[in-house]
Amino acid sequence: MIPPQEASARRREIEDKLKQEEETLSFIKDSLDKSDQLTKNMVSILSSFESRLMKLENSIIPVHKQTENLQRLQENVEKTLSCLDHVISYYHVASDTKKIIREGPTGRLEEYLGSMAKVQKAVEYFQDNSPDSPELNKVKLLFERGKESLESEFRSLMTRHSKVVSPVLILDLISGEDELEVQEEVSLEHLPEGVLQDVIRISRWLVEYGHNQDFMNVYYRIRSSMLDRSIKGLKEHFRKNSSSSGVPYSPAIPNKRKDTPTKKPVKRPGTIRKAQNLLKQYSQHGLDGKKGGSNLIPLEGHEHDFRVKHLSEALNDKHGPLAGRDDMLDVETDAYIHCISAFVRLAQSEYQLLTDIIPEHHQKKTFNSLIQDALEGLMLEGENIGAAARKAIGRHDYSAVLTVFPILRHLKQTKPEFDQVLQGTAVSTKNKLPSLIITLENTGAKALEDFADNIKNDPDKEYNMPKDGTVHELTSNAILFLQQLLDFQETAGAMLASQETSSSATSYSSEFSKRLLSTYICKVLGNLQLNLLSKSKVYEDPALSAIFLHNNYNYILKSLEKSELIQLVAVTQKTAERSYREHIEQQIQTYQRSWLKVTDYIAEKNLPVFQPGVKLRDKERQVIKERFKGFNDGLEELCKIQKAWAIPDTEQRDKIRQAQKHIVKETYGAFLHRYSSVPFTKNPEKYIKYRVDQVGDMIDRLFDTSA
Repeated sequence: MIPPQEASARRREIEDKLKQEEETLSFIKDSLDKSDQLTKNMVSILSSFESRLMKLENSIIPVHKQTENLQRLQENVEKTLSCLDHVISYYHVASDTKKIIREGPTGRLEEYLGSMAKVQKAVEYFQDNSPDSPELNKVKLLFERGKESLESEFRSLMTRHSKVVSPVLILDLISGEDELEVQEEVSLEHLPEGVLQDVIRISRWLVEYGHNQDFMNVYYRIRSSMLDRSIKGLKEHFRKNSSSSGVPYSPAIPNKRKDTPTKKPVKRPGTIRKAQNLLKQYSQHGLDGKKGGSNLIPLEGHEHDFRVKHLSEALNDKHGPLAGRDDMLDVETDAYIHCISAFVRLAQSEYQLLTDIIPEHHQKKTFNSLIQDALEGLMLEGENIGAAARKAIGRHDYSAVLTVFPILRHLKQTKPEFDQVLQGTAVSTKNKLPSLIITLENTGAKALEDFADNIKNDPDKEYNMPKDGTVHELTSNAILFLQQLLDFQETAGAMLASQETSSSATSYSSEFSKRLLSTYICKVLGNLQLNLLSKSKVYEDPALSAIFLHNNYNYILKSLEKSELIQLVAVTQKTAERSYREHIEQQIQTYQRSWLKVTDYIAEKNLPVFQPGVKLRDKERQVIKERFKGFNDGLEELCKIQKAWAIPDTEQRDKIRQAQKHIVKETYGAFLHRYSSVPFTKNPEKYIKYRVDQVGDMIDRLFDTSA
C-alpha cells in the first residue's frame, strides 16, 4: 500500500505534465490555423499567376509559329538559290576547264585531274537530269579529250623516262649474289620518283574513272622493249669489251671478284677457245676418218714431246688455266649465262615496278606479256646453241659440248628463281625453260655417247701416228674432254641419267648420277685402251709399239691422278690405278726384251768354254770376235733407233734408262772382264770398242733427239 505522501506527490506530477501537454496542444492548433491561412493565400497567388501565364501563352504562340514559318521559307529560298548556283555551275564547266584540258596535264597533273573531276561530275549531272541537253555533248567531248590527253601523257612519261639499264649496272646487280663480303644492295630506278608518282596517279584515274585498259598495253610494250634492249646491251657489252683478261669489269664494285668453285670467278674466255680448237683439230682429223687424216702432219720426236708435255702440264695443273671449267667459258657462252641471270634480276625488278602501276587483277597477264620478247630471245638463243651443238656433234666436233655444259648447269641452278619469277604467268611461259633444259640435256647426252663410240672406233692408224712413239692425240684429247667433266659432274651425270629408261631415273639421286658418270668415264677409258692397242700394231717394231703404249698408259694414269679423275673412276672401278700400273710395267718389260738381241751375244750361257793358259783355237777366237761384233753392232743400231723415240715423262724415262743400263752394263762388264785379257785377236781395239761406262753413256742418250 502506497503511503499518502507519495500518492500526493505523484498526483501533482501528473497534473503538471497534463498542463504542459494542454499548452503544447494549444500551440499546435494556433500553428495549424496560421498554416491554413498561408496556404489559402499561396493558392490564391498561384491561381492568379496561372491565369496571367495562360493569357501570355495565348498571345505568344501564334507569333512563334509565324516566325518559324518565315524561317523555313527563308531556308528554302537559300537552298533553292544554292541549287540554282550548283546547276548553273555545270553549264560553265566546259568554258572554265576547256583551256586547261586543251593545254594538257604536262607539268600540272594535280590541277588537270581537278578539272577532269569537274567535267566528270558535269557529265553525270546532265546524264541524270538533262540527257537531251546540248551541254551534255560538250562535256562528254571535253571528257574524252581529257582522257586521251592523260593516255598520251602516260605514254609520254613512260617513253621519255624509261631507260635501258646499263651493262655495268646489270653486272653489279647480278654479281651481288656471288659476293662473300656483305655489300650495299644494288637497286634499280626504272623511273624517277616524281615521274613514278605521276604515272601511278594517271593509271589509277584511267582505271577508276576512264574505264580504260589500253594504257596497260602501252606500258608492257614500252617496258618489254627496255627489258629486251637491256639484255641485248649486256650481250653486246661482252662482245665489245671482253678480252683475254676476262669478263668486262664492273667499276661499281672494285676488286671483289673471287674464284671459288661455287661462285663465278673472273673468266678467261681465250682458254676455252684453245681447248675447243684442240678438240676440233682432233675431231676433224682423228675421230672422223672421213675428214682425211692424211692432211694432218704428225709431230715428230721432241716437237711432239714438247706439245704433249705442255698439254699434260696444262691439263693436270689444278691451279692452271684448265683447272676450273668456269675459267674457260668463251665470250658467247659467258655472255649468255650472264644474260640469263640478268633476265631473272631485271624481271623481278620489272614486276615490282608493275605492281605499283597496274591494277592487281591485271598484273600477272601484263607481266606475262612484258617478259615475252626477252624470254623468247633467250630461249631461242639457247635452242640455237643446242642446234649448233647437235650439228657439230653430227660432224664429230665435240668441242661444241663444252658450251652446253656450263649453260645447262647455270640454267638448272637458276631454275628455282625462274620458277618464282614466272609464278602466275601462262603455262606456255613457265614451260619454256624446262623445255630448253631437256633439249640441252639430250644434246649433251648424245655428245657423250657419240664421243665414247668414236673413241672406240677411230679408224686413223697410219697417217696420224707419232713416229717417236709418244702420246697420241686421241689420248690427249680424250683426257682433255674427260677433265672438263670434273667441274660439271652433276650436270654430266644428270645428262646420262636422263637417258636411262628405268623408273629410278625419273627421280635420280646425286649418287646415282655420280655412278653413271663414273661408268661413262670407265667406258671411255676402256674404249681408248682398245683403240690404242689397235693403233700400236701399226708399228713394225714391237719395242716402239711398247713405248707407244707405255707413254699413253702413263699419260692417262698421271692425268687421272693429277686431275682427280681417279677418284671418280674409283666409284665403279676400284682397281683402275693398279691396272694401269700393271699395263705400264708390262710394256716396259716388252720394251726391255728388244735388248735381248744385244745382250744375248754376250750372255754367259752363249760364251765358249776354254781353259786358262791354253791357247785358243781358231774357232774359239772366231766365236769371241763374233760376240763382240754382234754386241757392238746391236748396241749401235738400237741406240741410233731408240734415240729418236720419246718418253715425255722424265721420271719414267730415267727409270727405263737406269733399268736398261744396269742390265746391259752388268752383262757387258762380266763379258769384258772375261775376254779383255784373252788373246783372241791381234787388233783388240777393233772389237773392244766401248768401255762399260761408255755403254752406260750411250744408253743415257736414249729417247733424246737432241743428244
